Amino acid sequence: MEDSHYYWFLLLISLAVAALLRSLLNISSPGKPSLPPGPAAVPIIGNLIWLRKPLSELESVLRTLHAKHGPAVTIRIGGRPAIYVADRTLAHQALIQSGAVFASRPPAPPISFVTGSNQHSINAAPYGPTWRLLRRNLTSEILHPSRVRSYSNARDWTLRILKTRLLESGSAQPVRAMDQFQYAMFCLLVFMCFGDKLDENQISEIERVERQMLLNIRRFNALNFWPRLGRIFLRNRWSEFLRLRQEQEDVLLPLIRARKDLKERRPNRQIKRASGCSTSSIPDDYVIAYVDTLFDLELPEEKRKMTKPEMMTLCSEFLIGGTDTTSTALQWIMENLVKHPEIQNKVLDEMKSLINDTRQGEIREEDLSKLPYLKAVVLEGLRRHPSGHFVLSYAVTEEEEEAELGGYAVPKKGHGVGDGLGSESVGGTDVV
Repeated sequence: MEDSHYYWFLLLISLAVAALLRSLLNISSPGKPSLPPGPAAVPIIGNLIWLRKPLSELESVLRTLHAKHGPAVTIRIGGRPAIYVADRTLAHQALIQSGAVFASRPPAPPISFVTGSNQHSINAAPYGPTWRLLRRNLTSEILHPSRVRSYSNARDWTLRILKTRLLESGSAQPVRAMDQFQYAMFCLLVFMCFGDKLDENQISEIERVERQMLLNIRRFNALNFWPRLGRIFLRNRWSEFLRLRQEQEDVLLPLIRARKDLKERRPNRQIKRASGCSTSSIPDDYVIAYVDTLFDLELPEEKRKMTKPEMMTLCSEFLIGGTDTTSTALQWIMENLVKHPEIQNKVLDEMKSLINDTRQGEIREEDLSKLPYLKAVVLEGLRRHPSGHFVLSYAVTEEEEEAELGGYAVPKKGHGVGDGLGSESVGGTDVV
């Protein structure tokens, strides 16, 4: 109800100036490609469809629009157009053939501006030195094979947690496997992020604040419609958003400070040992965590180190990006194994054969390469059931004035290329 009044107010203002703007602006020039088709729109408020549908129903709206207008559609959320693509050929053209042209990110709306610390995250930063630095740091310092191997003990610890929770929850009632997968993955990601095996209460608190923000982000997107008025007419929602962001800081920032303190004490470990001083506060199983790699980063365009809130944003991005995607993939793979018992039997036979050959009673990490059929099942599950329906938003880079995609224009400012509905999509939110 609150949203509806807000949007109708914007519509009245928009209609009052629409005639004037229409006479002053020439949207399409002869001989130039136009934007992809889309629903009716008015200045400022965007598409009239948002008077009937909330942004949380974007996916169903896109399915209807693609069926009506084709694989590429333009939606105006507020005053900025967003191009959504749901076609393999167009997706390949945008992300592969013209990847350098559509390599940037669109300007951040107010909500993303706050959650992304002014676009200082891999998902939100525009193409340039900062984005390359953040992406290179993640891929080379954390996702590099040698670093991944260093987390083998943490994966064993996570597996024990998962097995214990499955056994405990299945003693008297049906097991909600998804909940256990999510918690186990969160345990592993928290360790990789902060380098410490936190207790259950701490992990649950981190999971709570991250999931609260994730589940409410679509509601908060309404604040991106004419933000200054949104803070007045939707002030309760704006206050709720700021409260959840503050809860994130209250939970994650102490972990970052504690890790920085530990990192500063660690170089003196050998000196303290030689002098007979206690080093009990420094764990023996110290491994490089994601947050460790952020302390020494210097932003090339701003010539400064990262702030604690910016580090928190990157840590939050790391935690959210790896939890639901993995657990959702596992859920779909298990669902297909239940539907196809003949495939399930082949997987089981392959695993039993390996256990009998190794005579170890269980399958170790180094044995996974000897399970080709299991790998094929996992890859097929990922192909049939992508973990996310939308890819990240893409935008035309600063070097380009305008780009063309499938015969349609993609202007430089305020546009995107993406989407991802089912197996036919690519997706995002601005360069969809």
